Amino acid sequence: MILRLSDHRYVKVNQGFLDLTGYTRDEVLGRSLYDIDVLQDAADLETAKERLREGLTIRQMQADLSLPDGGRKLVIVAGQPIELNDEPCMLFSFADLEPRRQAENELRHSEERFMAAFRLAPVGMAITTRDGQTLCDINDAFHQLTGWSGDEVMGRSMAELKLWDTPGFLAEAEVQLSEQSGFRGKDARARTKDGGFVDCLVSAAVITLKRDSCILWVIQDIHERRHGELELITAIETVMKDTNWFSRTVVEKLANLRAPSGATAPVEVQELTRREKEALSLLCEGADDATIAKEMGVSRNTLRNHIARVYAKIGVNRRAQAVLWARERGFPLARPIR
Repeated sequence: MILRLSDHRYVKVNQGFLDLTGYTRDEVLGRSLYDIDVLQDAADLETAKERLREGLTIRQMQADLSLPDGGRKLVIVAGQPIELNDEPCMLFSFADLEPRRQAENELRHSEERFMAAFRLAPVGMAITTRDGQTLCDINDAFHQLTGWSGDEVMGRSMAELKLWDTPGFLAEAEVQLSEQSGFRGKDARARTKDGGFVDCLVSAAVITLKRDSCILWVIQDIHERRHGELELITAIETVMKDTNWFSRTVVEKLANLRAPSGATAPVEVQELTRREKEALSLLCEGADDATIAKEMGVSRNTLRNHIARVYAKIGVNRRAQAVLWARERGFPLARPIR
């Protein structure tokens, strides 16, 4: 729009301004700057008014336009002195910033919702910088898990706190965050403030918060579950040393719990040799090493080699795990041991 400087009245307006504001042409032409103040709430209002009085260029600045329906619109306004019909005038141009303001409001509300969920989450959460993993914020569950308070950890890195006891965990996490922007469910041991340890499942993802790139860490305490699993395996191994019938019953029930009735048995991942299958079948019968070696007609050392290859192929490292693996797959038993 064009403002005549002699009386500060608008003498021209284009369709772009009318579309931007909702004014009609008749509502603008002949009106004064005081009726439609395009400099209202300008970022540097005093400078803008002074340059308008002197007929000088008004640099770009934010302003809040009043609209005919009573609303307001955020714009960038600038003034350029021109002459129209030999009269000094000021050409005002505008850029609509309302979409940006709406986007910023939505982002702010989104971040507010995120922070509310972050605070109330029942699992430990922390926010760190992307470079160096410097802690920016933690939730209450993180404090309960590790013993560290917010004041104690803010501005300190995970490495400085020696938060992870698992060798190489942090370095591996950094690589995955760099290459994939996140990871889920990695096993790790968290070191608590008092020097204790907690078994955890850790997930992390790169997020944008207040326009900064950060990392959100989610730390789930599985210490009690892991402890229970170890106790169960130990109990199975203890029972297997005593009664073949009872150990076989326990293992079969565990297998049924892990693979519900009607479920399709998984296909074997690695093909075992005939001798490896024989060794595994005898293991399932609860025989000790000496008995198995005798049944197979091999030495104890040869038997250990067979069993080691079985463990490596099926991905286990304990007898109870091998038995569970075999039972879940309906592995055939060797002939009964007398």
